Amino acid sequence: MKVGFIGLGNVGGKLSGSLLRNGIDLTVHDLNPELVDDFVSRGAVRGESPAQLMCDCDAVITCLPSPAASDAVMQQMLSEVKPGKIWMEMSTTDEAEVKRLGAMVMEAGGAAVDCPVSGGCHRAATGNISIFAGCDRATFDRIAPFLKTMGRRILHTGDLGSASVLKVVTNYLATANLVTCCEALVTAKAAGMDLNTTYEAMKISSGTSFVHETESQVILNGSRDISFTMDLVKKDAGLFQQVADRHNVPLEISPMLVQIFEDGIERYGERCFSPNIIKRLEEATGLDILAPGFPPEMTDDEPEEPGYEVIPQGSERKAAE
Repeated sequence: MKVGFIGLGNVGGKLSGSLLRNGIDLTVHDLNPELVDDFVSRGAVRGESPAQLMCDCDAVITCLPSPAASDAVMQQMLSEVKPGKIWMEMSTTDEAEVKRLGAMVMEAGGAAVDCPVSGGCHRAATGNISIFAGCDRATFDRIAPFLKTMGRRILHTGDLGSASVLKVVTNYLATANLVTCCEALVTAKAAGMDLNTTYEAMKISSGTSFVHETESQVILNGSRDISFTMDLVKKDAGLFQQVADRHNVPLEISPMLVQIFEDGIERYGERCFSPNIIKRLEEATGLDILAPGFPPEMTDDEPEEPGYEVIPQGSERKAAE
């Protein structure tokens, strides 16, 4: 199968890089010609337009910064969707929007999948990131080889749209973890605790989390670089709030997180690295939350391995194992 990839940015460039590195027949397209040139120099085929990718490829993956960008690309591709074609949306987007676009694809005879990733850009680079996939089982089985090339742990979440719901749920949890880690580190410093010791205490305790074990490190280094910015946090938190609103869930913490990041954007700019949200507390207390020995950015030291499907506990497939 031939795969097209549209969107070679921070995450898309890493995911498509895993496909190319592992011998997938790959055609790429991006508005930045330099990104495309780099992929072509490494063996990818240059795609001239989204429509051409859908025409020439069996599956086309989009990994774009906003629902509006995905819509614009879909309008260009739609005329080339035919039976047997697959659209795979790897952007973080709204459940309702991916269902709307997916319905167009399916009406034209194609198949649609929402398959966002989770686990940090450093794992996207090594093919060890996790991927959620929402689609019918037959389509999942067709695309599983590509997903297992781009990611390590692959979860079939159900019908189209289900992966996007779970993606914003998990991003919400990561945002809450980040804010509470910031509060914990600043409070520990204010109480006279050594921050290196504080980091280890949090890591080996019931208070640990993936966010603490990764983002707290670049916070303490001072770089705050996780290749993710405040505007993206605000977008994802807003998508989670929309899911809750549609289902009449009276959330309390979620609106506070949105307000915190709106304030962070006003102070530091929308493209500021998201862990810099701790600066609000650093400025309020006059404390610098820095410690020696931590890296400026996260790297994945796990060897690249073939991906595998994660089977939910209690499912019929789990019982059959």
